[in-house]
Amino acid sequence: MQSVPFAKGHGTGNDFVVLPDPDATLDLTASRVRALCDRHGGLGADGVLRVVRTASLGRPEQAEWFMDYRNADGSLAEMCGNGVRLFARYLVDTGLAEAGDIVVATRAGVRPVRVPEAGEITVDMGPAMVTGKSSATVEGQAFEGVIVDLGNPHLACVTDYPLSWLDLTVPPGHDPAAFPHGVNVEFVTVTGAGTATMRVHERGVGETRSCGTGTVAAVVAVLRSAGDQTGGCSVDTPGGRLRVDVEEHTTMLTGPAVIVARGEIDPGWWQGAESDLSRTGLSNRA
Repeated sequence: MQSVPFAKGHGTGNDFVVLPDPDATLDLTASRVRALCDRHGGLGADGVLRVVRTASLGRPEQAEWFMDYRNADGSLAEMCGNGVRLFARYLVDTGLAEAGDIVVATRAGVRPVRVPEAGEITVDMGPAMVTGKSSATVEGQAFEGVIVDLGNPHLACVTDYPLSWLDLTVPPGHDPAAFPHGVNVEFVTVTGAGTATMRVHERGVGETRSCGTGTVAAVVAVLRSAGDQTGGCSVDTPGGRLRVDVEEHTTMLTGPAVIVARGEIDPGWWQGAESDLSRTGLSNRA
């Protein structure tokens, strides 16, 4: 077997392994994803972005490229706002797409992306659907939140509770009836006019330094708490600042995306990832 090419990058600290697989020939199992994302025995990441031509998958979207996103635990995910920016940056940097306006297919549908030659990238994230309210619990304390659907499920909790006090080393408690497939939980505090700060626990990953869809959900919750349906907000995450603009019919997410390195995965490691994982019990948590 030949070595497997990869790239490593991040969007505001939310990091990913990028696997170019235009013809959909890689056997990307859940075990291999977990091994790749392991921060001690693998490359280390919050998730894997596989770059596949939609034609190779027989998908109907009006986009040449499909972002096959996997969480660090190997599960499939519908959408990732930081991931799609990095995915688009990779397409442009490698000549698979031209700078400017491109579209990327995801499991949540097609996402238009504006990619300059350099600088921050803007993604049209589609409408944010608010479907109700629920609560999350951390160490027995309840936080009321808004349920937001961005192609993946979110519970965004606006709170004055000091975010640094939250223990997010374990998943926050949630109502399984409201979220039968798990949920991304955001805790957000308003810090000024048009600014907020956020921490997030991602489904299938754990706490991450940033979350694109989570930031959009957080801003929707902030606006709703002020009685507004539309508006803009800059959000500081542990990994950096993102900008969200909520419009009448869609939402826009703007932020950086950085390719850090490119290389090749050793073919022996790739072949042995399944048995190595079962033998050593690799974990994503550093």
